[in-house]
Amino acid sequence: MSYSKPNSSSATGTRLRTPNDYCPFSGMCVVCLDGCIGYCEIAKSALRGREVIYPQPYGKITSGSQKDYPIDYSHFNILGSCIGAKGIDPDPDIATFPNVNIETEIGVKEKIRLKVPWFTTGLGSTNVAKENWEGVAIGCAISGTMVGVGENICGVDPDSEIKNGKIIKSPEMERRIKLFKEWKKDYGDVIVQENVEDNRLGVLEYVIEKLGIEFVELKWGQGAKDIGGEIKLPNLERATQLKQRGYIVYPDPEDQFIQKAAKIGGIKEFERHSRLGMVTEEGFYKRVEQLRKAGAKHISLKTGAYRAKELALALKVASESKIDMLIIDGAGGGTGMSPWRMMNEWGIPTVYLECLTYQFCEKLAKKKRHIPSIAIAGGFTLEDHIFKGLALGAPYVKLIAMGRAPITACMVGKTVGNLIKQGKVPEEYKKYGDTIEQIFVSCAELKKEYGKDFNKIPTGAIGVYTYFTRLSAGLKQLMAGARKFNLSLIDRSDLIALTEESAKISGIPYVMDSDKEEIDKILG
Repeated sequence: MSYSKPNSSSATGTRLRTPNDYCPFSGMCVVCLDGCIGYCEIAKSALRGREVIYPQPYGKITSGSQKDYPIDYSHFNILGSCIGAKGIDPDPDIATFPNVNIETEIGVKEKIRLKVPWFTTGLGSTNVAKENWEGVAIGCAISGTMVGVGENICGVDPDSEIKNGKIIKSPEMERRIKLFKEWKKDYGDVIVQENVEDNRLGVLEYVIEKLGIEFVELKWGQGAKDIGGEIKLPNLERATQLKQRGYIVYPDPEDQFIQKAAKIGGIKEFERHSRLGMVTEEGFYKRVEQLRKAGAKHISLKTGAYRAKELALALKVASESKIDMLIIDGAGGGTGMSPWRMMNEWGIPTVYLECLTYQFCEKLAKKKRHIPSIAIAGGFTLEDHIFKGLALGAPYVKLIAMGRAPITACMVGKTVGNLIKQGKVPEEYKKYGDTIEQIFVSCAELKKEYGKDFNKIPTGAIGVYTYFTRLSAGLKQLMAGARKFNLSLIDRSDLIALTEESAKISGIPYVMDSDKEEIDKILG
């Protein structure tokens, strides 16, 4: 059985000449014909080379792994009950799903309250993140949760002012933070992330001292790739600007032969890469202390789908430094310009990574060590994923981090909203009406909450908010079915493993072995 289909994907705009007749391992057509103009990844790479490494078209898409991993969250089911209620009076008129409490909080010294147990993780310098930031940030703010400003924002901002190698002004960073803060009320916060390049530029010191940021994040990596952040650059001028700012840019925009090729259209795009982070335990502790002295009240660490010993190191340093949150991002997710084959073929998939996280947290707990609030990321989209993600890692996993899904909600909200304003309501939605208030079902509650300011909310943000209301209702229904009426009551006993292999890696009982002791008591 092949879990992955190489050599053709809609992500890279490639296909096979004989799509139903191919070699499972290589992904090539069984018969490769001399004379074929070339549709597959090999063929297009013969013409466009490294461009075909990445999902396309850049700046207009998000992308996630196509690989069918041996075990994922669908290999677990949520257990329900018809007896009693926990966290609420066991009264049918009181124990209703709308009364389920899904609010939570994180933080060591000072708490950050969240209306929902999920948030949008760091959206960086890719075009798709930049173009949809307004909708995602405002949508998260009015939903009462957090949003992360990702890596490389200041370094990539064409209007940034840099003096003596340090950032002193970034209009794009200011825009991102302002959009969230203008709509934030009593819940949530905006997090700003740092990678190697950001550290050199002094980005976190800048946002703490100049822009009033209290929550910062150190980044070791993500689930979509195990190298530094990447974007594509559309022209020679932009590529030259970023190389002069110290970024790694390929091909070299200062090479005269590359310049000539770009001018005649032979080279149509450039890649900007971040450097690889060189993590050390001592360096991490030192950086955390520097940020606290600079004024950071909350600190998180985001680590990727690296080998198990580096997950253990992330948990150790998070524990020792008593930071507020650790985000663990499993393979399979992705929002930006991750190399397509890397996105599919590297790293530990999310469900395995969470099972390891639980094992390692148990070891820390037995030693009575500090365990920060843990957020799991990597392909989560719907309420059943959220429930399973919280339950599988309980009591240590407190939050689910998402990237692609909120961006999708934002993009659709923005697109449909613009079409409605132009009088071009998509056929798919004409059955609901022809106005924003008729088609976006959450408009009534937003009008009630914001009054005249409702008209200032972009439809991308309405899309995010409405999507989040669906997740909230769905999660509450699942929790009510499990008779858990408070988020803190979700635990591993709420799951069963549907296969013996998923039971083996997780420690969750196989479905045919569940409740054995209780069954013996009932049946004598």
